[in-house]
Amino acid sequence: MGEHEILAQQFEEHRTHLRGVAYRMLGSLSEAEDAVQESWLRLSRSDAAGVENLRGWLTTVVARVCLDMLRSRKSRREEPLEAPGSGARAVAHHAPDPETEAMLADSVGIATLVVLDRLKPGERLAFVLHDLFDIPFDEIARIAGRSSESVRQLASRARRRVRGITGVSNPAIAEQRSLVDAFLTALRAGDADQIATLLTPDFAVDADHAAATAVPTDVRGAEAWAKLAVQTAKGARFARPALIDGVVGVVIAPRGRLFRVLRFAFAEGRIAHMEVIADPATLENVDLAAFAD
Repeated sequence: MGEHEILAQQFEEHRTHLRGVAYRMLGSLSEAEDAVQESWLRLSRSDAAGVENLRGWLTTVVARVCLDMLRSRKSRREEPLEAPGSGARAVAHHAPDPETEAMLADSVGIATLVVLDRLKPGERLAFVLHDLFDIPFDEIARIAGRSSESVRQLASRARRRVRGITGVSNPAIAEQRSLVDAFLTALRAGDADQIATLLTPDFAVDADHAAATAVPTDVRGAEAWAKLAVQTAKGARFARPALIDGVVGVVIAPRGRLFRVLRFAFAEGRIAHMEVIADPATLENVDLAAFAD
């Protein structure tokens, strides 16, 4: 086996880890694969014999690539950073598929991905590398080109946004979370009777203009709406509880991409009202936080 083949084999041993880092940084499996591929290209052009900790070296490289991609995301063309085969021979590039990405998004946490996508590049880098992969702040500082203290502050700020609440110690939040969990469980099971028990008798739904065509708002009452809900709940498997403007609600985010938000109002231990938000401009201004569990 030649030197190049040995290096490629060593790289493949770290591919899953690198893809995990890149996916949490970028929130897109195709972009994550591009970042991983770029890390291979950089490795193949380097003096690998001088690398003592290959996993750490590759993690640093892929993190820097992801940071650059985040900073230029709005203007970056949707294509690989460098075509496989240009320069050094590339290792096999694994094309992502929707099912794989959906499974990966669920393993990370759909609500967490949605909130991560709202962070600034530096905040996302600091939070992902330190809180999710236990990389020391000194190393992150070298990647980000900042001081260690600055990176600590970025991570702390990101943590407050991602983890708006670290548990369910607040009794009101705990009760809301229990109701929303039960609501989603019944919705996925198609149990209209159970859904109705979780709603107030005069339960009603409102929807913004972007969701109005898909969400009937003229249905009033727990039983009537519960029956309709089980017939139209196509996106229930993508729904996850999250804090919406400080109240427990639901984000619907296929493959971690925010599609809709369900904002609830509660009364007498039940769900009294649901607002469906789908307008992109409105979604940008909704305060979201994921649960830590």
